[in-house]
Amino acid sequence: MSPTSVLILAISVVVGVAIGVVIAFPLGITYRKKTAEAALGSAEEEAKRVIGDAIKSAETKKKEAVIEAKDEIYRLKQDAEKELKDRRNEVSRLERRIQQKEESVDKKLDNLEKKDETLQDKIKAAEGKLQEAEEIKNRQFEMLEKISGFTADQAKNYLLSNLEGDLTHEKAVKIAQYEAQLKDESEQRAKRIIASAVGRCAADYVAELTVSVVPLPSDEMKGRIIGREGRNIRTLETLTGVDLIIDDTPEAITLSSHDAVKREIARLALERLIQDGRIHPARIEEMVEKSRREIEAKIKQDGEHAVMDCGIHGMHPELIKLLGRMRYRSSYGQNVLAHSIEVSQLAGMMAAELGADETQCRRAGLIHDIGKSMTHEIEGSHVQIGVDLARKYKEGPEIIHAIEAHHNDVEPRTVVACLVQAADAISAARPGARRENLENYIKRLEKLEEIANSFEGVDKCFAIQAGREIRIMLRPDLVNDDQMVILAREIVKKIENELDYPGQIKVNCVRENRAIEYAK
Repeated sequence: MSPTSVLILAISVVVGVAIGVVIAFPLGITYRKKTAEAALGSAEEEAKRVIGDAIKSAETKKKEAVIEAKDEIYRLKQDAEKELKDRRNEVSRLERRIQQKEESVDKKLDNLEKKDETLQDKIKAAEGKLQEAEEIKNRQFEMLEKISGFTADQAKNYLLSNLEGDLTHEKAVKIAQYEAQLKDESEQRAKRIIASAVGRCAADYVAELTVSVVPLPSDEMKGRIIGREGRNIRTLETLTGVDLIIDDTPEAITLSSHDAVKREIARLALERLIQDGRIHPARIEEMVEKSRREIEAKIKQDGEHAVMDCGIHGMHPELIKLLGRMRYRSSYGQNVLAHSIEVSQLAGMMAAELGADETQCRRAGLIHDIGKSMTHEIEGSHVQIGVDLARKYKEGPEIIHAIEAHHNDVEPRTVVACLVQAADAISAARPGARRENLENYIKRLEKLEEIANSFEGVDKCFAIQAGREIRIMLRPDLVNDDQMVILAREIVKKIENELDYPGQIKVNCVRENRAIEYAK
């Protein structure tokens, strides 16, 4: 078949298909329209049916709800009527109870009125009997006064004087009993604690002096130290604040000052000048300044060593420096820093034995005399200075109170204060610990005897045992055995209030009766 024939055939097929489509399209549209109208009619009927069913169901549920509501209303009405009935019954019961109580109160009031009448009758009878007893008493007093020959006041005074004598005897007996009981309970333990503390804390003592001696290689060095027209010695004294005593002592110069720090600076500077050989004002100034720096460093080091030895932590650096200064301070010849360390150790040991706060006792014992490091610069007692320093550097209230109370400036109120006070007395009173000025020692003995002689009934008194005991001879015609016990306690209290002394003082009262006759 030729290409032209094929083309014509294809065109014919396409034209035929197109003509078929054109003829069939209107027919399809008409069919679909009829189908849609039929479906629409069916849907409307279905919708009407559903709506009708819904209306019927709603009517049925409405009737059921109305019936349920009526039932609920009826039930609530029944409950309300029942509750109302119960309340009416309760009110009736309460009314009956109140009525019964009113009747009971009325009966009690009647009884009370009857009892009141009876009581009034009894009171009148008692008043009559009391008046009758008073008359009898007065007649008996008059009779007793006639029989005894004493008036009422005289008899009262007689009874009181007898009672006073009995009470004095009882008081003396009680005091003796309490003292014996306290001694039995506390003496052994106190001795054990103190002996243990003292035995564990053995310290050597070297008497501190207020002068230092510097040896010289030759007497010719004295002239060089004095200098031309005394300029060298004047410069040294001015810079250090120490007096240089150049006397006839061969090959020695004496340095004198109550401030041990200044004296130590001067001694160190002078020794270095002697070793160096160059002695003139500029060199002296240089050596003094160098010695001062060295002493300040040593002061800090001594304070740190003291704190470490006592096992104390967290102390203010300025307080540590002040502790180091106490190395160069003495009290009655006893080095204050050594004394403070010993007090710290003793207080800590006794606290450990008693179960008290060992750390607080050690801390308070170490700085209890901290005020002595500043007594040359600040006016006032070392106790007040120490309290001010402790407050300034934020020490605790127990530590401050222990410092304030260690010389009884205030009454000790804590265990720490009592232990520091006891440790201070032990350290100061140990034989060889301190040396006392002879004049002060004599004055203390005289004051001790003066206090004892101020009491009535004292015949003679003698301070013995280096002031550790006072023996008092009493007049037996003025003081009896019971009064002697009370007198001894009064003397002890006055000594404690008026006299400062290390350790303790024994008050020994002696009362003696003697009957002497001669056979002829």
